[in-house]
Amino acid sequence: MSTTADSRTALRICPLCEATCGLTLTIEGTRVTSARGDRDDVFSQGFICPKGASFGAADGDPDRLRTPLVRKDGELREATWAEAFDAVAAGLRPVVERYGPHAVGAVLGNPNVHTMAGALYPTVLLGGLGTHSLFTASTLDQMPKHVSSGLLYGDANAIPVPDLDRTDHLLLIGANPLESNGSLCTAPDFPGKLKALKARGGTLTVIDPRRTRTAKLADRHVAIRPGTDAMLLAAMAYVLFEEELADLGELAELVQGTDELREAVRDFTPEAAAEACDVDADTIRALARELAAAPTAAVYGRIGSCTVPHGTLASWLVDILNILTGNLDRPGGALFPQAATDRTPRPAGPGHGFALGRWHSRVSRHPEAKGELPMAALAEEIDTATAEGEPIRALVVIAANPVLSAPDGDRLDKALGSLDFMVSVDPYLNETSRHAHVVLPPPPPSQSPHHDFAFNTLAVRNQVRYTRAAVPLEPGRMAETEILARLVLAATGMHGADPSAVDDLVIGQTLGKAAKEAHSPAHGRDPRELAAQLTGETGPERRLDMMLRLGPYGDGFGVRPEGLTLEKLLDQPHGIDLGPLQSRLPQPLKTRSGLVELLPQPLADDLPRLRDALRRRPEGLVLVGRRHLRSNNSWMHNIPALTGGTNRCTLHIHPDDADRLGVTDGAPVRVKGAGGEVVAPAEVTDAVRRGVVSLPHGWGHDRPGTRTTHAAENPGVNVNQLLDGSLLDPLSGTAVLNGVPIDIAPTGTTP
Repeated sequence: MSTTADSRTALRICPLCEATCGLTLTIEGTRVTSARGDRDDVFSQGFICPKGASFGAADGDPDRLRTPLVRKDGELREATWAEAFDAVAAGLRPVVERYGPHAVGAVLGNPNVHTMAGALYPTVLLGGLGTHSLFTASTLDQMPKHVSSGLLYGDANAIPVPDLDRTDHLLLIGANPLESNGSLCTAPDFPGKLKALKARGGTLTVIDPRRTRTAKLADRHVAIRPGTDAMLLAAMAYVLFEEELADLGELAELVQGTDELREAVRDFTPEAAAEACDVDADTIRALARELAAAPTAAVYGRIGSCTVPHGTLASWLVDILNILTGNLDRPGGALFPQAATDRTPRPAGPGHGFALGRWHSRVSRHPEAKGELPMAALAEEIDTATAEGEPIRALVVIAANPVLSAPDGDRLDKALGSLDFMVSVDPYLNETSRHAHVVLPPPPPSQSPHHDFAFNTLAVRNQVRYTRAAVPLEPGRMAETEILARLVLAATGMHGADPSAVDDLVIGQTLGKAAKEAHSPAHGRDPRELAAQLTGETGPERRLDMMLRLGPYGDGFGVRPEGLTLEKLLDQPHGIDLGPLQSRLPQPLKTRSGLVELLPQPLADDLPRLRDALRRRPEGLVLVGRRHLRSNNSWMHNIPALTGGTNRCTLHIHPDDADRLGVTDGAPVRVKGAGGEVVAPAEVTDAVRRGVVSLPHGWGHDRPGTRTTHAAENPGVNVNQLLDGSLLDPLSGTAVLNGVPIDIAPTGTTP
């Protein structure tokens, strides 16, 4: 940090997307006036995108709530923090006590993984409530990858990432990192890494129905029919077996089920897949041959291949291709990161495995996945009575806006209005939080510390960074960590206790468990003595110190004096580089066999559905989503610097389809789906293939009762209103958001 007469600078890790770039903020008084990339950051090395450059505008948005709101006589009014938490306790506890814990639902949005508070406290809240009614953004995004990883490796969070800096051949399917900055693959300057791949003679292949910015950079762009990703990947696996190109290398002794897998994909010939995917058989064979021939290679799939009818199978097949070519767990392939706050690595060997369907949703009987129910089922779990227990009567919503992010927001909008009680932790009064009885606003990010617990487990290079708050907490504000700690207390019958009790409880439980684990550096030691060694100014910092000490690089509470502690991390404000990703198998495996299980039964049972899809070719137009570099779901449309230009809510349509349907560029078009209809301006472009139209996700800021002034001026339309929520990937419960049939027509005519 440096200071001049008029301003000072401070370091901050950007919380606005998954790239986690280091920033240098310029601060005048308590206001962030500019942000630039931190050139000394060990991970991002000065890279910055438009979102990071707009940190100050997002931080100082005048529409951010500054005090709690409590509903009185039907109207949300400013209140004190004490009044707000009194209202939370009075609203939640009676529901639990009368109807049971499952009558209280919890909704977690993806901003939770961008904050320390969101990483540290929701699990404590859920454990204290004991509810099975958990809904998160994962079932609108990446849950298929968690499920496939759980089934393959026994751990839903064991997600291999492409070794971008060392690979010779990268195949992307359903991913557009030049716009998204990467997802389930934490990589500052993803665009630069792709350009470096090509500069060193490597090959980039992109499979996407749109000619995205990423696709334009590719050596080969395959414009696949949306929703058929799993069929193409299965056909590539078929080619590897048929042409004897499969070579597991050192993985051979670590996997089981190779012969069963060969038999399972025998119907997915390139010729069978070609018509369904609208990709010719020769191209499919070439994709497989090129992958097998590369010295090193990695296949990486993201949201376009996840939010489709066969998302879990597609996610599984991404890893299958990496395995069959010997590229899993080797440099230049796909590797398992090792975060500094990971649990102490246990010895390799059989684990408990991964199970699906331990409970089911009440109305449609959807199986849980990773402890979650489908977000698409939230409305019916509130508004539909059945004999199977109580409906959800109270809701805790933390950093989520499912009215815009989930299918059929109109139905959910009405359902939220019928709740007995709802509390929302959110900086804005948005389309969802406007229904709350209590709104608890966290401070802006400059006033919060930052460590990336989740994203470091997905990072393309092992490193660790921590930044304290760049700006002191304003008077009248409450730290987000304290807000969530007090929410835990209010929801679990401990209202009024000191919030530090939550951190003390977690520390005691964690160290007590570690003391009993033979592989832990804390084994056999007194948890109270270990707790007394923790440093940090706050409970969250003490928890971070504990996790670092117990982690794979930690000092083990003095066992390894050279190891990590919070104090050592604070001495390195630009972070500590822990080196490139390393081969780690078999240690990460937690399957019952202790091996990579190539064909788990739930996946084998779902393959007939994929075989049936080979014979179906949908008629008419299908819809896909779209992401913008200057946006992140529904978060940032209230920041003027991040809207306009290409970040607009338009319907992309191919010129041939536009001519056929009488659609002209810029004219309003009526789009109709199973869940409703919207009207959006057409943008005629050959960036989408024929038969496909595209609307961006996260818009639709036109509902009354919100306080997002700029977003309301250019609200756009909610693409998810075109969906009725009935289409799900059955294994993961993930909503089908891409490849869904729609009808369009110029306004004034009927689709």
